[in-house]
Amino acid sequence: MVDVAFYALAVVTIASAIIALEAREIVYGAVALAISFLGIAGFFILLDAPFLAMFQILVYVGAIAVLILFTVMLVRREKWMQTKEGVSKAAAVLGALILALALGYVAFQSGLSEWWARDEVGVTFQQMGGQIMTEFWPALEVLALVLTVSVLGALTLAKIDKEAS
Repeated sequence: MVDVAFYALAVVTIASAIIALEAREIVYGAVALAISFLGIAGFFILLDAPFLAMFQILVYVGAIAVLILFTVMLVRREKWMQTKEGVSKAAAVLGALILALALGYVAFQSGLSEWWARDEVGVTFQQMGGQIMTEFWPALEVLALVLTVSVLGALTLAKIDKEAS
């Protein structure tokens, strides 16, 4: 079973890396790069290193891929900043407010203030990984959802741009 998973991950990782290199639209290339990074995280899981897999997903898929997407949107701002029909500014502000309140609630309920107040010395990576996966998993899930929504928003903007051309 591990061999099948390895070959499947290898195919997905290599194919998405090739797509990332050959994509005509840079947004699609960034999404393919994120999928390639997810394949690398899968290899870490097969190597029984879930902590490294989690950080691969958080840092490379979450931060780097979204950074690339937002950089593309900022550089080609005149394409992305065109007014689109259907979504009002009030709805966008309301959505941002709901998101901010939800993130504030998750931060308040996560117990971070109690964790910061502790005077423990010598925290190991295993203890940090255990806390992330047990105590702070809601915050981790919300981060993953925010990053996913960012990527979906970038894909939506890329699709609207392509249809307008």
